[in-house]
Amino acid sequence: MTLDRDLTTVTPQGKLRFNLHRGQWKAWQSSKRFVLVLAGTQGGKTSFGPLWLYREIQRKGPGDYIVATPTFPLLELKLLPEFRKLFEQHLLLGRYVGSPSKKFVFSPEGFERTFGRRPGPDDAPVQVFFGHAQDPDSLESATAKAAWLDEAGQKKFRRDSWQAILRRLSIHQGRVLITTTPYYLGWLKADLHDPARQGHPDIELVNFKSVDNPNFPRAEYERARATLPRWKFDMFYNGLFTRPAGQIYDCFDPEVHVRPAFNVPEDWPRFIGLDFGGVNTAAVKLAKNPASEEYFVYAEYKAGGRTAREHAEVLLKGEPRAPHAVGGAKSEGNWRLEFAAAGLGVAAPPVADVEVGINRVYGLLKSGRLYVMDSCPDLIDEIISYSRVLDENDEPTEQIEDKETYHRADALRYIATYLARGINDWQVKGEHAG
Repeated sequence: MTLDRDLTTVTPQGKLRFNLHRGQWKAWQSSKRFVLVLAGTQGGKTSFGPLWLYREIQRKGPGDYIVATPTFPLLELKLLPEFRKLFEQHLLLGRYVGSPSKKFVFSPEGFERTFGRRPGPDDAPVQVFFGHAQDPDSLESATAKAAWLDEAGQKKFRRDSWQAILRRLSIHQGRVLITTTPYYLGWLKADLHDPARQGHPDIELVNFKSVDNPNFPRAEYERARATLPRWKFDMFYNGLFTRPAGQIYDCFDPEVHVRPAFNVPEDWPRFIGLDFGGVNTAAVKLAKNPASEEYFVYAEYKAGGRTAREHAEVLLKGEPRAPHAVGGAKSEGNWRLEFAAAGLGVAAPPVADVEVGINRVYGLLKSGRLYVMDSCPDLIDEIISYSRVLDENDEPTEQIEDKETYHRADALRYIATYLARGINDWQVKGEHAG
């Protein structure tokens, strides 16, 4: 493939010709249900997605399909132009509709070009729905036959959105293509990358560098290698998972701190950490092994649209006795009164300072006294992705990135101020920069 050559071209005879580099070709050949493409910036990820999806439409037939990004700007500015270039300009399949829902609808002519026949009265329409992870409702609207997720490795593409898409694909057991740079060590690594490395039969892992795309200048790649921190270069130009600067709980190692779920003995002391909210009330439930002094998070919870009594009923269900609960900011006394009236007394955290709470979670992890069962995947994802905002020199600042979205991590921090009140706080500031 020569420089500046498009991924797809149309011959004078009206046939589509595509020009794949080695990494794209490996993803194209895969027949596995989940294809995870981890690649460097400008490596040819987003341009590959529409081509893969069109072949999937040809294979699976009329029906609904999903395309999703982490945010609306990425959808509008990056993905849609690539999609429309192939589906509208090159293949003349139909038209994009932006309201009330964002979707691409095949015309009768586009249907015929794709399936070799005109649509019949019993044929479902061919529709591609577009959504983004910041609007979960946009990912729940279809029973889909396949999905393409672009930049799903970003923090704003949360596990909840991934699970919503899987629900939409469940009836047809639809295939998924994920094209992304590995931005952080979250659910994507735990749920897809690591199992693929271990030989999971349903997951294809494809990795390529920015320079595997012949259009990417080698000089720019070498400039990045010479000037960027190693972790950043490997992530953004080699498409490799590394531990980024700014990770708050950098001592958390899933291979060490994540344990298989087990039935907690009834005589073990139990605890609940709570983060109150009208839209998102979150909780984590812990049990203490009296012999080892170790704590195990055995359940997680997040729900909205419920009263304090309804939250309390769910949290107390199955418990041999009411756990010791701690939660909320000092100012959230009304929430604690509501929960107490519902039968679950909740104490205020003994320390209000956020950094002290973070230090106490860190201390429990670092000292080998805190573990999380694998039945709590969303908490694990929040612990891994909990990060500082970086300054222009890629150094961590005091500010926590997207702090308002980490409800389970906040619940853990509240209960840790109580559980770790007798141990020394760890000085974590700066330690996560390595």
